[in-house]
Amino acid sequence: METTGAFRGLRIVGGNLALDLLNTRTGPNVGDPDGDVLERYEDLVAWAEHLGVITGDGATRLLRRAQRRPAAASAAFARAIAIREALDHVFRAVAHGERARDSDLARLASDEVEGLSRARLIADGDGYRWSWDRDSGLEGPLWPAVHAAMELVTHGPLTRVKGCDSCRFLFVDESRNRSRRWCSMDDCGTQDKMRTFVARRRAIRATRSSRNAAVSARRRQPSASR
Repeated sequence: METTGAFRGLRIVGGNLALDLLNTRTGPNVGDPDGDVLERYEDLVAWAEHLGVITGDGATRLLRRAQRRPAAASAAFARAIAIREALDHVFRAVAHGERARDSDLARLASDEVEGLSRARLIADGDGYRWSWDRDSGLEGPLWPAVHAAMELVTHGPLTRVKGCDSCRFLFVDESRNRSRRWCSMDDCGTQDKMRTFVARRRAIRATRSSRNAAVSARRRQPSASR
């Protein structure tokens, strides 16, 4: 499900918070990423606030704490990047119909245990949910993403996790017939269709040019004597 707006030019298209974390890196759908919007701890806080993981007041508290404890903030950011890398291995394998590595699943389980140890259960409508809106440390923005990853792994729908045909973004395909091919029709979908259109027009022009050249060549040939 695609949300409105974007985070620093990136559409939020994952349909799951864990996939949205993975989609903070850009690049082609094969090979290494070529860009990253998370370069420091402050970027992680901004991302979490944009996606509603933390409130504006929560973001302010985290940034103030990071200023007072820069080494701890750097360590929390390094952990965020390590968690993102492990989750990327898990869900990229899933998107390709492969089994995730045991080591990455073990990492996810360990992170989930720690995250839940810092959460509290709060009322939510007629039920309850985990919340990290209190003091859950500088790693606070990470735990909801880790929990979302665990929920997706254990409850699915894993069969709907796909990779974009054009870029490295992953998403949950919520279309009725599971036919979604791109992270966003407004970006990769339109660009892909345009590339296909241009390539088709080029092929048609090349075919016509070859055909016209052949006709011209035949016309230039001398008529056979009778």
